[in-house]
Amino acid sequence: MGAYILRRLLLIVPTLFGIMLINFTLTQFVPGGPIEQIIAQVEGGGDVFEGIAGGSDAGAPQEGGGDDRYLGARGLPQDFLDELEVDLGFARIVCAEGYQGEPTLEAEECTKEQIGIAERFFIMMGNYLTLDFGESYFRSITVTELVIEKMPVSITLGLWSTVIAYLVSIPLGIRKAVRDGTSFDTWTSAIIIVAYAIPGFLFAILLLVLFAGGSYFQIFPLRGLVSDNWEDLSLIGKIGDYFWHIALPVTATTISAFATLTLLTKNSFLDEIKKQYVITAKAKGLNESSVLYGHVFRNAMLIVIAGFPAAFLGVFFGASIIIETIFSLDGLGRLGFEAAVARDYPVVFGTLFMFGLIGLIVGIISDLMYVLVDPRIDFESRET
Repeated sequence: MGAYILRRLLLIVPTLFGIMLINFTLTQFVPGGPIEQIIAQVEGGGDVFEGIAGGSDAGAPQEGGGDDRYLGARGLPQDFLDELEVDLGFARIVCAEGYQGEPTLEAEECTKEQIGIAERFFIMMGNYLTLDFGESYFRSITVTELVIEKMPVSITLGLWSTVIAYLVSIPLGIRKAVRDGTSFDTWTSAIIIVAYAIPGFLFAILLLVLFAGGSYFQIFPLRGLVSDNWEDLSLIGKIGDYFWHIALPVTATTISAFATLTLLTKNSFLDEIKKQYVITAKAKGLNESSVLYGHVFRNAMLIVIAGFPAAFLGVFFGASIIIETIFSLDGLGRLGFEAAVARDYPVVFGTLFMFGLIGLIVGIISDLMYVLVDPRIDFESRET
């Protein structure tokens, strides 16, 4: 097993490199970079895409010596654009040999030199290997601090949604397997299929309308993860306030998670119940509970239990941006969306690297969970 784990760990490097390379390359073809975004804000022109959408004057000569590459840079001095490129890492300052002093664009002996796409990629990857993810272009905070700041919301939605889904789906799936084909199995299947078909954001709006002061009841708060006076509350009060705030968003996030897990549990148990060792156990006079939980449970729950890390990761990083927006929760979903729209590349690529690395490691943990639950599984022997 040690050799298998070592191989999987070594595969993380080329896999992660490929993920970063593909996404970095794709961004080079996306119109409107971070410099254009800053120019649009300075000019007060609103959305940067207005200047690159092919308007009547989109290709007109630039005023004030602006760089022709930045179609929105009308009236901005070239010195400003040069400093912007250097600050954002798209260019560097190169000074003549023997120059003494701090390299600046104002010095006659120094000039600006563009950094190529390939060089920028390898500089970025070199920094990431030392866990230096840089600083956001627009927030004046490091990417690591930004992710840590947004993490509580994503942990809340991911952890509680996964736990609730498992606590409900596993007993329900077992019950459906035992009573397969009965009316209970039929109407519960209908309910979970309908729940799966309802979009999460639509269900979130329904919850707000019904229970958050929309048109009926004012039971739960409308926004935020905790109340404004949370620091002043007692420990019990803080716990209660926390669960009071997360009740609706967690419910909206979890509603569609029941179907897959419930049906997976049911099918796993049905498959085991039909095997010979179960028939033999029943023939020896064991009651249904002893057979079900003493013999079937361990084998049937293999795929469900071993898949917990991956399931949690999927909910954790797949939190809906729409649900976060509806409940005014500032989590990783909104962070990723806003960074992509603003072309905040340090945030985009930094989070992609971190989450990609975590995802690959969780894949290895999932394999170890399979072996832990069922020692008969040997991934190493299967590869030889």
